[in-house]
Amino acid sequence: MENKQIQIKKKMEQTVNLQTHQQRVVEEYKELKDKTTKLRAFILDNPIYLSLDKVEQEDMQKQYDAMCIYCDALESRIKRF
Repeated sequence: MENKQIQIKKKMEQTVNLQTHQQRVVEEYKELKDKTTKLRAFILDNPIYLSLDKVEQEDMQKQYDAMCIYCDALESRIKRF
């Protein structure tokens, strides 16, 4: 996992050499990763999360899971740049 993150980070640092559509993918990945990290922190650390009804908690967990899958897809694409 750590090696994968290092690979992605190196690709993201080389954005000047990327085509325009590839730069957009990198930007999209950065934004999504930030949002995913914040949602994860909210789910794990914020007491408000526990006060939400179970359906809302389940939907937020589904959202987080989907965001992780989306991040994985973007990571795979970035590795091929």
